[in-house]
Amino acid sequence: MCGIVGYIGKKQAAPILLDGLAKLEYRGYDSAGMAVYNGEKIQMAKATGRLKVLSEMTYEGETLPGTVGIGHTRWATHGAPTDSNAHPHFNETETIAVVHNGIIENYMKLKKKLEDKGYQFSSETDTEVVAHLLDYYYKGDPLEAITKIMHRVEGSYALGIIFAEHPDVIYAVRKDSPLIVGRSGEGSLIASDVPAVLKYTRNVYFIENEEIARLSTEAIVFFNVDGESIEKESKQIEWDIHAAEKGGYEHFMLKEMNEQPATVRDTISPRIKDGEIVIEELGMGDEEIRQIDKIHIVACGSAYHTGFTSKYVFEGLARIPVEVDLASEFRYRNPILNKNTLVIIISQSGETADSLAALRMAKECGVTTLGIVNVVGSSIAREADKVMYTWAGPEIAVATTKAYSAQLVAQYLLAILFAKVRGKIDAEQVSTMLHDLKKLPDQIELLLSHKERIQKFANRFIAARDVFFLGRGIDYAISMEGSLKLKEISYIHSEAYAAGELKHGTISLIEEGTPVIAVATQNEILKKTISNVVEVRSRGAFVMAVTTEGTAEMEKTADYVVYIPQTNAYFSNSLAIIPLQLFSYYVAVGKGCDVDKPRNLAKSVTVE
Repeated sequence: MCGIVGYIGKKQAAPILLDGLAKLEYRGYDSAGMAVYNGEKIQMAKATGRLKVLSEMTYEGETLPGTVGIGHTRWATHGAPTDSNAHPHFNETETIAVVHNGIIENYMKLKKKLEDKGYQFSSETDTEVVAHLLDYYYKGDPLEAITKIMHRVEGSYALGIIFAEHPDVIYAVRKDSPLIVGRSGEGSLIASDVPAVLKYTRNVYFIENEEIARLSTEAIVFFNVDGESIEKESKQIEWDIHAAEKGGYEHFMLKEMNEQPATVRDTISPRIKDGEIVIEELGMGDEEIRQIDKIHIVACGSAYHTGFTSKYVFEGLARIPVEVDLASEFRYRNPILNKNTLVIIISQSGETADSLAALRMAKECGVTTLGIVNVVGSSIAREADKVMYTWAGPEIAVATTKAYSAQLVAQYLLAILFAKVRGKIDAEQVSTMLHDLKKLPDQIELLLSHKERIQKFANRFIAARDVFFLGRGIDYAISMEGSLKLKEISYIHSEAYAAGELKHGTISLIEEGTPVIAVATQNEILKKTISNVVEVRSRGAFVMAVTTEGTAEMEKTADYVVYIPQTNAYFSNSLAIIPLQLFSYYVAVGKGCDVDKPRNLAKSVTVE
């Protein structure tokens, strides 16, 4: 979950490294560092804290002259966030420098072996093992040393490596952690993610598992784990470079919330042609869809919550049994998968470690896999049997908003398509639902335009210690995401509960003044949710309700009501989540929290 960059070319490296790291700081911001070859030796600068500290310490990179270097922004795993644990890491003679994203699982065993041979360690990290191991195997040929460590290191890694004896090249190495390389007119670059290189090039190579890239000013050459030369094709990145900038907004999160109407429209519109759903990249025929007798949706975090919503949509519309699993649990519960099972893996980055591992396990079991991802060319997109893209563009804030909304509508489209092909809904029902889908972007825009009302309400709860979210069915799924948003960025303890479970213990936590958010968009169970609101209010709770326009009963029950426009009941999550996102954002801003970079969190979780 760290971010790594590298540059070799005709320009000064350090300013380019700092610029790239600024685009990757969402991946980790405990510490940062750079190593640059100055013509005589490798110079290094490292600092605990945000990238700004490193930038100021090096006078925007001026104190590290040189045209070849590597950089790193860290999300701490092994060892506390300290200067000594910050990357890059040296070998003892400071002739090899390494940056690393991932986890070396057998580092303790390797460390002991190296210590027995006289190597001394100056950090608590697993990464320093790589630097010393490279030193141990290096006999003048960097590629040979790299291939040897790849055969001995277990775990996940994306590595950027420079050798003082070979200052005209940078090496990039990958296993299970994302890594791209690209060429500009001025040189070559490596990075963990596309935003870091967009300013310099749009043609990138996605390095596959156990591949090595050797970058020089003039060229990039690729090798496999055995050191054999291989050919790769570059990919053209279509993202707008301005999509990775704040564009005048105070925070990326606020910008990305306001981009949700366009994101939803971009994900829906190209897939509806002449009243039919056409998902060109999916590659699933009607007969293949009809044969599906069970779906497993596997994801992490907010993506898991979209899957939880989609369980109701797929089962309700297509009448296919659906199980929803956290990716980290799916792998270890020995799930029952048969030949007609479809496993859907959802991930914004397409690199989420647990989701990727779940995908690979499902493929080993011989079942069809479908990846719903945002990043074209990502690992899940490449390895899944089928793929569907969410056209959200780059999402920089750690707490997802627009990617979440894109994942939701992508799954609505799939569920409607599956239901139609399987004969569970007719053409008129399809037409009505597509009409409602097309209205969602404008309805989301309307809700966002009322943000001042949510801000005023949110200001009352800046000092809250606990907040509870309640809902039933799809409303429970919305509550789960609303609760996660609040705890992620405001650090307020919040929990989501199925409203019917109140009497089974949860209600004991309600006391005078406890904030409760009740989501009630499903008409068939509205009265039951209202009863739950009455229960918590009678025990002193202050209740904000999110419900559908025309629900007069809630006005008499809740202390504060937020209305969402009328839509198909299956699509209500796409609208009800907007006021919950805004509520969380304004509470966090009111508390003075770093909304885009919450403590202890990183955007792309590429370690298990």
